[in-house]
Amino acid sequence: MLEHRHDVVVAGGGPTGLAVALGCAQAGLDVVVCEKRPGVIDKACGEGLMPGAVRALGALGIDPPGHPINGITYRQGSTVARAAFRTGPGRGVRRTALHNALRSAVERHGVPILTTTITHVSQRSDHVRADELRARYLVAADGLHSTVRELAGLTKVTTARSAHVPRWGLRRHYALAPSTDTVEVTWAAHSEAYVTPVGPHTIGVAILSSVRGGFTQQLAAFPDLAARIADAEPLTSVRGAGPFRQQTSSRVAGRILLVGDAAGYVDALTGEGLAVSLATAAELVRCIRMNRPTDYERAWKRASRRSRWLTEGLLWARRQPSLARHIVPTAARTPWLFASAIDQLAR
Repeated sequence: MLEHRHDVVVAGGGPTGLAVALGCAQAGLDVVVCEKRPGVIDKACGEGLMPGAVRALGALGIDPPGHPINGITYRQGSTVARAAFRTGPGRGVRRTALHNALRSAVERHGVPILTTTITHVSQRSDHVRADELRARYLVAADGLHSTVRELAGLTKVTTARSAHVPRWGLRRHYALAPSTDTVEVTWAAHSEAYVTPVGPHTIGVAILSSVRGGFTQQLAAFPDLAARIADAEPLTSVRGAGPFRQQTSSRVAGRILLVGDAAGYVDALTGEGLAVSLATAAELVRCIRMNRPTDYERAWKRASRRSRWLTEGLLWARRQPSLARHIVPTAARTPWLFASAIDQLAR
């Protein structure tokens, strides 16, 4: 009996991996997903979908429930800067709701989701093996600390001299009605707090920081926010993620392609990570359909360039004490500049 060969094996069943699988299935490709965690998967993230992410999901036929987001608000002490989205609304969506919507769509298309972990890969001229599976292509969508990226030799080793200060994230939900239809970002000396409306009576609070510590300890840097949620009922336990920065030497190694956080990650500072992941997932599917995997590296760079440049620039300013304290005041003094930056991120 001839061994069955899939068109695509996707390692990782998070939103990006499922988006790739759904795109492949809609294109008529034989695809299978490998994800060791069964059911709906939660993850620490800001949960604010930029307008570009909402449109990308819509192109896949996905319309997850959530709360409209119409812009971004920056706060630092009494200084406030607001910018509205120019290209349509975003949406605050619980990670579990997003994952459930994508997983349900993938299952409706008959895509198998195997509860297995890929521990070995090898390649030939016309196929790749992922443990016992054989396919024309293997897609690594297995997150920040990607196993497949490591197996493919695509993890870029950072020297101590060039290493960046690592940053981590924590997130928790509270039973509290949103006070605004924007994502509120409050800036402190070494961290930022993101408040995202994800339902009519639910907000998500995420804290990104270069200083390690528990949620309560991190929240102390934001006294106004701490007071606001002091009497609110916590709806979820604290989840963490990081360190954020992950560097890769390439997004392509033969028939292995990287996407999402596995493809390299700068920081969650600007909040458009999922939008970029969905855009690059669509490019990956296009390259696979054309049997042109080498085109994907250039397509990934093109689709992610704006985000990478803006995030690197803002993160660099964040690390300069003399500049960091002026980020929000500058945004408030030059609303046209702030609105332009937000418009670039929202696309």
